[in-house]
Amino acid sequence: MEFLPIFLDVKEKPCLVVGGGEIAVRKITNLRRAGAAVRVVAPALAPAVGELLAAGEIAHEARQFRDEDLVGTLLVVAATDDRQVNHRIAELARTAGVPVNVVDQPDDCSFLMPSVIDRSPVVVAVSTGTASPVLARLLRTRLEAMIPAAYGRLAELCAAYRPRVKERFTQQRDRRRFWDRVLQGGVAERVFSGHLDEAQGAMERELEQDLPENTLGEVYLVGAGPGDADLLTFRALRLMQQADVVVYDRLVASSILNKVRRDAQRMYVGKERDNHVMRQTQINRLLVDLAKQGQRVLRLKGGDPFIFGRGGEEIDTLAEEQIPFQVVPGITAASGCASYTGIPLTHRDYAQSVTFVTGHLKDNTINLNWQQLAQPHQTVVFYMGLVGLPVIVDRLISHGVSPQMPVALIQQGTTHKQRVYSGTLSDIVARVQRDPPQPPTLVIVGEVVKLRERFNWFQTPLPAEQSAMAAIFPDG
Repeated sequence: MEFLPIFLDVKEKPCLVVGGGEIAVRKITNLRRAGAAVRVVAPALAPAVGELLAAGEIAHEARQFRDEDLVGTLLVVAATDDRQVNHRIAELARTAGVPVNVVDQPDDCSFLMPSVIDRSPVVVAVSTGTASPVLARLLRTRLEAMIPAAYGRLAELCAAYRPRVKERFTQQRDRRRFWDRVLQGGVAERVFSGHLDEAQGAMERELEQDLPENTLGEVYLVGAGPGDADLLTFRALRLMQQADVVVYDRLVASSILNKVRRDAQRMYVGKERDNHVMRQTQINRLLVDLAKQGQRVLRLKGGDPFIFGRGGEEIDTLAEEQIPFQVVPGITAASGCASYTGIPLTHRDYAQSVTFVTGHLKDNTINLNWQQLAQPHQTVVFYMGLVGLPVIVDRLISHGVSPQMPVALIQQGTTHKQRVYSGTLSDIVARVQRDPPQPPTLVIVGEVVKLRERFNWFQTPLPAEQSAMAAIFPDG
């Protein structure tokens, strides 16, 4: 993050605004809405600022700014029409340790004022840093339509009941589940419909319910998709916000992991070639143990849990132990990577079937039905095929596939790091050896690869742009 998002208590605190023109109006208004004691220093006031003064909303000193004006102030806003004066105020403020916001001069700011959706006591702030205030306002407008005004009333109801809920449920986990149930159930719906008396009655009934002893948890087996966080399903996002613990593997990008509830415990169980943080049997046991502790466990897996994700093994253990579970499918790597590279996995003129296989080496061999994979008019997708690529090429050619068969190897598909190595069976290994790709990778073999140049729609950034984006999205 370029800036730390923070909500500052300015109620009845001295805040200084230097400048009384039209550009100062919005800053003054926001400070007053937050209850600040606003003092304006400016030779003259715009009509809108004059109205605030006449209403007793602000104090005004009709003169130029002086250095001593910063003494005793919580924060300062420089909003004059003189850039040099604004810059001088910013330097003085930084020296004095006073937070400063300079209108239309982001380089001089030590804090920014975001676009705000006010559903007090619920307040949502949107900022793009210094990149695009217009984009921030656009996002705020969209959020305005998504967040009903009644959310403020719902928050007030929650505040009124918090002491009783804390007394009723001594364990934090139990309180969290109570609030999850209330805020996503009948209480919230009654508030949204304007029936506050009914909402209070429903809240009382919720508080009267007894907690079952030895509450058994649940496991959510969720497919995180191939990398792009926008490809998550709505159901996946909902469960990611409900989980107490997230158990995730190495194929889950940080941009996706960041969508998990902030206070959820995170447990990495990633497996790489010849480097397993935790064996699969241990992962299976971990999910059972956590659920028996009453935890809601999110098992977050790259791609789809049931396509080379070993999800079947995990739910087999859960079923045997009678642990409740649910499975949320994800976009598998083959589908996501093919779509983002413009390669249709099937096409009437080239391929009437598609086969997903694992290219993972075991004892330096890949034990597959090569005769079947060598049949014409199909597309074959190899998961985890980078290390075994020479073996894959050799076996396909030896079983009759033309050395000129098109091949695409896709690096980190659907992300800003996506890169495609295209060629034929005869030259793809040499290409990869000259310029090794970064895993995870996927290999697509078939005539449909020819269509990539015509159908390619997803443009990845240039190398310099990738470096800049990597600093913002390290793994996503």
